This record gives sequence, C-alpha cells and structure tokens, in this order.
Amino acid sequence: MAIFLKIIEWKSDNSEKLVHKVQIDGRDINSGSKIVVRPSQKAVFVHKGQIADVFDEGTYSLKTEILPILSKLAGIAYGFKTPITVDLYFVNMNLLTDMKWGTATPVILRDPEFGMVRVTGYGAFAFRVGDCEVFLRELFGTKSSFETADIVGYLKKIVLSGLNDCLGQSGLSVLDLAANTLELQQEITKVVKEKFVALGLVLCDFLIENLSVPAEVQKAIDERTKYGIVGDKTDVMMKVAAAQAMQDAAKNPGSGASFVGAGMGLGLGAEFGKAMSDAMKPAQNKEGKFCPACGASVPAKAKFCTECGSSLGGGVCPKCGAKVDGKAKFCPECGGKL
Repeated sequence: MAIFLKIIEWKSDNSEKLVHKVQIDGRDINSGSKIVVRPSQKAVFVHKGQIADVFDEGTYSLKTEILPILSKLAGIAYGFKTPITVDLYFVNMNLLTDMKWGTATPVILRDPEFGMVRVTGYGAFAFRVGDCEVFLRELFGTKSSFETADIVGYLKKIVLSGLNDCLGQSGLSVLDLAANTLELQQEITKVVKEKFVALGLVLCDFLIENLSVPAEVQKAIDERTKYGIVGDKTDVMMKVAAAQAMQDAAKNPGSGASFVGAGMGLGLGAEFGKAMSDAMKPAQNKEGKFCPACGASVPAKAKFCTECGSSLGGGVCPKCGAKVDGKAKFCPECGGKL
C-alpha cells in the first residue's frame, strides 16, 4: 500500500538558513496532498533544473490547475500519478540583521591635509532575499540547503568594495570623516544595493560604526588640537618645538650645540640663529638718544646727559649710541640720520 505525503512544509528553527530543499517523487504524493508555505517563506518548484511555479505564503493543494508551468514541463495530466521527480525549494524571506563587516586591510585615502593615509573601519549591514528566482539561479544552484554563512563572506567583499570606492571619491579629510558618516553611509548603500539586486538580494541597511586612522596620524591630529591650530600653521608648531628644545638644552649644558650641529632640527637652528643675530644688534632708542660718555638714554633734544652731565655733541649716533665719524651724515650701525 502506497504511503502518500499529505502535508509538505518547512518548519525551520534556524534563522540563518536561507534555503531548504525537498525532493518530491511523483509516486509518493497524490493530487490530494497539500503544500504549506509559512509566513516569510516562498516555495519554488524546479523540474530538471528549470524553475517552474513560485508560491507565496499560504496553503495549496497539489493539483495540475495550480501548477500550470510544472504541468506543462512535466506533462502532468492526471495529478501526480506519473513517476516524475520534482524539486521543491523553500526560501527564507526574513530580514537577516547584524551582518558584521570590517576592513581586513586598510583603505588608502588621499588626504588633502596629511597626504596618503590608511583608514580602517568596521560596521554592520542587513539584507534579505528579494527575488527568489534570481537568487536560486545566481547563487544557490542545486544544493540541498543554503545558509547565511555560505554567502556572507562574498557579500562582505561587495560591501568593502563599495566602501573603498566611496571613500576614494569623497575627497574628505580624515578630520571630516566623523562629521560625514551619515552621507558616506547613504552613498555606499546606493553603490552596494545595485550589486545585491543582481544577486536577487535586497540591502536593507548599512551602518558605519567606526572609521579610524593610524596612531601616527592620530598623534598629529592631537598635536594640532593641543596648540589650537586649525589650518596649515606649521611655522607656529616649529617655533613652539624650537622653544621647547632650547629649554631642554638649557637643562643639559653642551647638548644644545650638538643638537643643532647634528642637523636634528633645522627649524631650531634657524630660530636660534635669528635670536642670536637680534641679540648682537645694538639696542635702538626710538624715543631719544644715548650719552657718549655713560651710555644713558636721554631725550632727543637734550644737550647734556641727565645722568653724568657730559656734553651730547657729535661723534655718537643719537639713535643707537654707536660712535661715528664727525663728518658722517648717517650712522653706519643703524642707518639713522645724524
């Protein structure tokens, strides 16, 4: 006595399983058998590798009138009494969330501030099967089952490819990545979604949780923050560094000269040389002149020194106090008119 299958269904307790295959032999069922398609499932009949009828959620009796394509392909004229073999695939149409992605290798970004910078990141995305026929044809093939793990690695590569393209074309500085995360997510979603559709899938969500730069770049950013520098003001940073280096050299006598001489800080050498040059110049008295006898600063119109009483006659520059020839018209030191 033949045993007929009355109810054909997929009771799945595995949310990661995308496809379940049931092989139906025409000798094992009859026209009174039923197929039950549960919520968030689709059922697809395949005969000899060709997709036939597709059923949404519901309960169906296996009659030739509800299987028009299969009936035509298999030549079913009287129910399932003929010994044909049909493959029935149940497809999970649920949303699959929290698919983690991360950059296995850094993304090279041409930064307008720091030059070539390596950027790493991680996040998550969510997807589901959109077109089960395309999905079965492009990815599934003839396997007896198909789980998320079988495809998520490939999907991650698609996501990272979209991330690389969008970051490279954004022209953003690493300083602006955090402020433009939402815009980047939207652009990456547009690029990746098209590639998912070609596989019969729908990218439902894409999230960037973090984008970071190497430690040396982060240190440079921290230095800018420390000195309150927003734009390109490296001269200020050089002066601060030079001042700090001079303080350190003062604590260790003899080390400052070797530091400059070794060429370990051209900026320090330049600043140090300028400071020494300024120190060697004679001091200028913009408000008066100097006494040639005691060097005291006196008013410009004074004829005698207010300190020693000496005459303020010729032979001395009234601006810088340098000795000059009595016939000179301009000071050889400061260029002032005599």
